Amino acid sequence: MKLKRPFTGVIAAPLLPMLEDQSVDWKTLHAYIDWIAGQKPAAIAMNMDASEVISLTEEEQFEVVAVCRKAIGGRVPLLSGVVAGSTKAAAAKAARLRDAGVDGFAIFPPFPTFSGAPVPEEMIVRYHRAIAEASDLPIICFQFPKGWGPDYTPAILKAIAEIPQLVAIKESSFDVAQTQSTIEQAAKLEKPIGVLTGSDTFIFEAMVMGCTGALIGFGGTATAELVAMYAAVERGDISAGKAIWDRLGPLARHCWRPPIRDFRPRMKEALKLQGIFPHATCREPQLGVDEAERAAIAEILREAGLLGTGMRKAG
Repeated sequence: MKLKRPFTGVIAAPLLPMLEDQSVDWKTLHAYIDWIAGQKPAAIAMNMDASEVISLTEEEQFEVVAVCRKAIGGRVPLLSGVVAGSTKAAAAKAARLRDAGVDGFAIFPPFPTFSGAPVPEEMIVRYHRAIAEASDLPIICFQFPKGWGPDYTPAILKAIAEIPQLVAIKESSFDVAQTQSTIEQAAKLEKPIGVLTGSDTFIFEAMVMGCTGALIGFGGTATAELVAMYAAVERGDISAGKAIWDRLGPLARHCWRPPIRDFRPRMKEALKLQGIFPHATCREPQLGVDEAERAAIAEILREAGLLGTGMRKAG
């Protein structure tokens, strides 16, 4: 499946179910991704931060792709994060992932090389171009919160947009001013790219500001509702979009409050309380939630009408 430039729509970045011994729960993963795909997101992205890519072995990452590809059955594109420490390793991994059947990539900055500011424009562009040329598949670059990775200044965004395979930027700065700046600069490009919000605490607001969609960990639940919210904003029905976000926003803001690293155990606990995951296990050193946190999540789910709903037909 070809991802068009500029990319628009909601890409779900689901969580990764694990058994109590911290091994991947492959059976639940298949059923869960089948459920997500049935809610018609624009794509599904695995091997992302939400699916604990950093904690997985290389072979586990490829097995995740294989299981998800089978579960999706061609209904929506399957993307994979590319996490590597060098340009050569990232390009080789992208080529192997292409051969495994993915339809595109979200490119993680190579840490710690891309940590700190400023990161030279040439370094960023050459890294992404090497991955694009090795795979010849669509790519999405990744704006992290300030201090976590490179800041996509107007000059860098203009330079990286010269890569033909670049279809969007995941704007995950969690900063309203940065988001607005990225939207404005992307629109000025000779060949515009999509701006997909990755800021889970203000998904609706980012869409109203002009984001062309989302690449979002919160899409790991209530996917159909997020798709409907985006469609409402696109047709100018802001009140309908806001009504959806009024229901879902409290859960997103709770799970992605500081420290952001804890969104994984919070969201897995939510999925367990919904009846979607049998366990809320994360791979250590990530810790689980305490009883107070569990009770707070349960109450938010109850208010949203999501408690104990399981993998029902969403909408």
